[in-house]
Parts: sequence; C-alpha cells; structure tokens
Amino acid sequence: MQTLNVELADRSYPIFIGTDLFRREYLAPYIKGNQVLIVSNETVAPLYLDQLKAVLPAIQVDEVILPDGEQFKTLDQLTVVYDGLLTQRHNRTTTLIALGGGVIGDMTGFAAASYQRGVNFIQIPTTLLSQVDSSVGGKTGVNHPLGKNMIGAFHQPQVVLASVDVLATLPDRELSAGLAEVIKYGLVYDAGFLDWLENNMQGLIARDNALLSHAIYRSCELKAEVVAQDEKEAGVRALLNLGHTFGHAIESCQGYGNWLHGEAVAVGTVMAADLSRRLGWINHDAYQRVVRIMQAANLPIAAPEGMTADEFMALMAVDKKVIDGQLRLILLRELGAAVVTDQFDPQALRQTLKHFTA
Repeated sequence: MQTLNVELADRSYPIFIGTDLFRREYLAPYIKGNQVLIVSNETVAPLYLDQLKAVLPAIQVDEVILPDGEQFKTLDQLTVVYDGLLTQRHNRTTTLIALGGGVIGDMTGFAAASYQRGVNFIQIPTTLLSQVDSSVGGKTGVNHPLGKNMIGAFHQPQVVLASVDVLATLPDRELSAGLAEVIKYGLVYDAGFLDWLENNMQGLIARDNALLSHAIYRSCELKAEVVAQDEKEAGVRALLNLGHTFGHAIESCQGYGNWLHGEAVAVGTVMAADLSRRLGWINHDAYQRVVRIMQAANLPIAAPEGMTADEFMALMAVDKKVIDGQLRLILLRELGAAVVTDQFDPQALRQTLKHFTA
C-alpha cells in the first residue's frame, strides 16, 4: 500500500493506493460522528456494498443506490441523496461515502458540500478514471442539459481509497476510458511518464496490478501537487483539462452516457494536439504519438459521425473555461508541457473542427 497526501493545510488528506483497502483501519479515523450514508449505484453496490458495510465502525449506516450512468448525474438524482439524508435524520456530523465511479463521486461530494452547508465525505473510487482523476481534488457537481459539470462546488474529501483490485470487475471500455486521463498527465506534465505509458500500455490493458498501481500513483502524485498549488482552478489546475473542452462538447451533443467521459476526452485530446500542430507548437511526429497512444489504449480518435463544426463551437461556448466571452483552450507547447491560452488563431481552430467533422 502506498500513501500520498494532498497538502491543503487543515484540509489536507491522504490517498491510499493498493489492494484490499476495504478495511476498518483505513476508514475509522475519517468518519465523524456515528452516522454514515453510503451512496453507490446499481452496478457497484451488488459487488462491494456489503463488504464496505461490514468494516464500518458507525452505529447508523444507511445507503442510497442510484441508477448507473452519466445520464443520471442530475439535480433530480441529487435530490434522492438529500431525501436519504433527511428521511434517516442525518445531522451535520454525518459522513457520506461515495462508492462508485466519477458520477457517484461527483454527486456524493456535491451532496456533502451542500447538505447542512457542508458535511464530511470519503471517496472510494471503483473505476480507473475516478481513481486517477475525479476522486482527488474536491471538484463536485452535476450536469445540466446545456453543459457538463456546470453546477457544483469545491469540497475536499477526508480520504481517498484507491483499491486496485476492484478494477478486476471493470469493463474493458471503462478501463480504456480511465487510461485517457492517465495519458493526459504524461502529455501535460511528464514526458518521461508518457514514455513509460507507451512502453507498458499492453500490460495496463491486461490489468497488471503492479503497472496499474504505478500509473495510479504517478497520476495522483501529479494531481496532488497541482491541487496543492491551485485548489480552485484559478491557474495551473486548468491544465488538467487538456482535451476536456472538445470532449465535453462531444458528451453534450451525443447525450450524456452514450460516450464515456474518457472516450470523449481521448478524442478531445487528439483534437487539441491537432490544433497545437496547426499553430506550429508541436510537429507532426509528436501529433502522431498522441494518436498512437490513444489507439494503443483502445480509445477513439475521431469525433462522432454527424457532429458538425458549428455544434462544437456552440457547445464549447458554454464551457466553464470561457471567461468574459473568450474561449480558452489547453494546448500543447510540447509533449509534457501544456498551456492555457486564448491566444490562438480562430481560423486554425475552425480547420481542426472541420477536419474532425468532415
């Protein structure tokens, strides 16, 4: 078992990475009071809910089981969590536990941020994507039909338990979606990690626990460093959104849940690399490396059939990174170094969109 810390002064917390982490010693120190509400979904709960409940020290343990899928990351389903808290009379010392992937983590965190103006919560991510990204850093929220994650709050967990063994039950498509976020860290921050991923992609796809543990550890290590510097995404944290502006447009256009978040991010990252190439920031060989590593991870590299450049532009205009009407994008200066910028040639962006929607 490996441990990282997200350093946020009195709100700092550990990330435990390893196997067999459903144990009382990893949970008991982070549960406040004697009430727990576990939030999970219909896919994960039958696999791990009883195992988790068996090791909880709380006197009162309740549960809310939501439907599974990005299309259920809504205010209506969030109300179901509030209903569970209120009907079971949870007070402000309660602890919420998110047992599931990124959707469950984001919704549980937002419920914790807003219930009685803020209660404790714990992240137990069960997908690779949530283990390396969404469970760390305190971003919480729900989707709106007009934009992804437009309603939410920053609310840090007490602890993150990333148990690698739960990935054994993860569908292949979900594993690949998580690898898109892992690849992102290499492209944005660490060219050496990108090299390592290229050399070990087949082992990661084959679910080698040692390789997965290293990929999760390095990803969380990089994210923890960024969050410690910029918790509220006022600066460098925005770099973690490489590919997300294009990707969120894909998710919104296709309908939440039809494309997995990581799949949309993979295409969005290739599009960002293409635009970076058109601007002369990276060369053709670097662009092709981005394409090849996404393909090696069994990820898509083309936008959805039938999606138009105008649809991309309209949906990107409501992205959270639009400030004062100006679209900002995360682009690559080189592999391993990214930049947030609104200083790009609009014609080059149009060429990228036309290329991917032809």
